[in-house]
Amino acid sequence: MFNYYFNFVLQWVLFLALFPMAFFWLRRTWRIFGKRDYSEVALKRGESPPRPEKWATLVGLVNLAAGLVALGTALGILLGLGALQDPQSWIAVAGSTIWIKIFLDFIISRQAHPMNLGRKKKKKDSSAS
Repeated sequence: MFNYYFNFVLQWVLFLALFPMAFFWLRRTWRIFGKRDYSEVALKRGESPPRPEKWATLVGLVNLAAGLVALGTALGILLGLGALQDPQSWIAVAGSTIWIKIFLDFIISRQAHPMNLGRKKKKKDSSAS
């Protein structure tokens, strides 16, 4: 009995979470493509890469695809379309979308920030004479 209610609540939480996730991902797409705002592109520890415009198209496409899949899944559940009537199907689609988005964002952010291997060079202090 407890298992039934637990699954029911988790399904509703995931379903309701699809709408804000889709909104944030599609809003980020709009900021990247529409407003040319690259402040959220490939962040690593809160810092933008040296050339965020280089990675903006890729990040925008990832956000667009994830946002459209999340929104389509949520609307498909509401309308009862095809395979999305079965909870296991739409949970698989939603969960896969979330995880793939997380992994792709992580990979892009690590590729956008070059690694500095070796010793760190000392900066010359021009104020000291």
